[in-house]
Amino acid sequence: MLDDAGLKALREAARLSPDNLPLRRHLAEQLLAKGYLADAEAEFRAALLLAPKDVDITAGLAEAFVRQSAHGAALAALEPLLATPGYPPRLGVLAARALLGEGETGKAGYRYHEAVSRDPSVADAELEGRLSAPPAPTIQPEPVPAAPAGDSAQGGAEVERSQFTFADVAGMEAVKEALRVKLLLPIQQPELFAAYGKRAGGGVLLYGPPGAGKTHLARAAAGELGASFVNVGLADILDMYVGSSERNLRATFDMARRNRPCVLFFDEVDALAARRSDMRQAHTRQLVNQFLAELDGVDPTANEGVLVLAATNAPWYIDVAFRRPGRFDQLVFVPPPDAAARAAILRILCRDKPLAEMDFDAVAKVTEQFVGADLKGLVDRAVEAKLQQSLAAGRPVPMSTPDLLAAAQGLRPTSVREWLATARNYVLHANESGAWDELMPWIKGKW
Repeated sequence: MLDDAGLKALREAARLSPDNLPLRRHLAEQLLAKGYLADAEAEFRAALLLAPKDVDITAGLAEAFVRQSAHGAALAALEPLLATPGYPPRLGVLAARALLGEGETGKAGYRYHEAVSRDPSVADAELEGRLSAPPAPTIQPEPVPAAPAGDSAQGGAEVERSQFTFADVAGMEAVKEALRVKLLLPIQQPELFAAYGKRAGGGVLLYGPPGAGKTHLARAAAGELGASFVNVGLADILDMYVGSSERNLRATFDMARRNRPCVLFFDEVDALAARRSDMRQAHTRQLVNQFLAELDGVDPTANEGVLVLAATNAPWYIDVAFRRPGRFDQLVFVPPPDAAARAAILRILCRDKPLAEMDFDAVAKVTEQFVGADLKGLVDRAVEAKLQQSLAAGRPVPMSTPDLLAAAQGLRPTSVREWLATARNYVLHANESGAWDELMPWIKGKW
């Protein structure tokens, strides 16, 4: 939702005069300048329909993409212009930022230095510093044998045991129930599910704003089941050598199969499962194909007992093939906590600290749109202030409700507003398949 009165007036003017290209372009540029990235993207797209070859509009759209980390989409928008001799140097700098986001450091360096050589005024000190960081070693590593059972995969992911259960997850009862039915009960009550031909295993995609607790939920699911847990990060899979990323992914799935029952969790999965139509490199498309093959398994029982959980802040960028039945066929929205859940989260975060009488409900009321990560930051801030008092007093001073309320002053939710703006565009304007129907009531309730 726009808070700026000037932007609201501009948007209303654009609504009344939808074919006014200068007005629509000015609105898009103002939205971009003030950080309303999803709204800026939508306005640049609308302006581009009126002037498909306008360089400035295309550059604005590409910058909106880059600032939302949609680097592949930015490169796709810029590519026709970059193929034109004498293209504006600022487009080269934009392309360098997108290429760097894609991990193409060498190509990013070429684009950047070529652009600056033609126009030194477009130089970007921050980008140049990132490009001049020491390069990775160029020596091909020796092959590493497959990891033994219970150890680690070639990419670096390791098997662990979670110390959390659903009792450690505040609120989110609907989400926990969905995970129980889809993932946990088939293993806990195999005879009942076998009677209906249901096997233990499958995939669930958790999505929602950053910091809402998706990773914590995955760990709690593993702890609830008493299963092995493998937390897979991008660094565990992605490799600079062609073919190595696919081998790392295969080794990770093999390790999970050896340690079943196992919860295999992929964080930021949109980086590994992005839409192939947005990809410009064949080897990145091959990684997506490998991921799909591992989810299917070499036979119907290959992944039995392997519960595949994935989390993303941007589900709309994931290849639609991952949502086919048998893969990530269930999308589960992890919303920001409501007031009751925020109070429960605060209660959990404070349970091991010296406390006076606390009114967590009062703190929850002043932390609208705070996610779990924000609330943890709030508690950490209150603890730091209390430590100063305790050091001066020479003894632990119990933390009280005013301490948390004081810490909440000046803090703002870190991610929900921006995420809501992006989600709203997809729910209202790109939901032909009905994939985001679950979000519709929630989005409409906030606007």
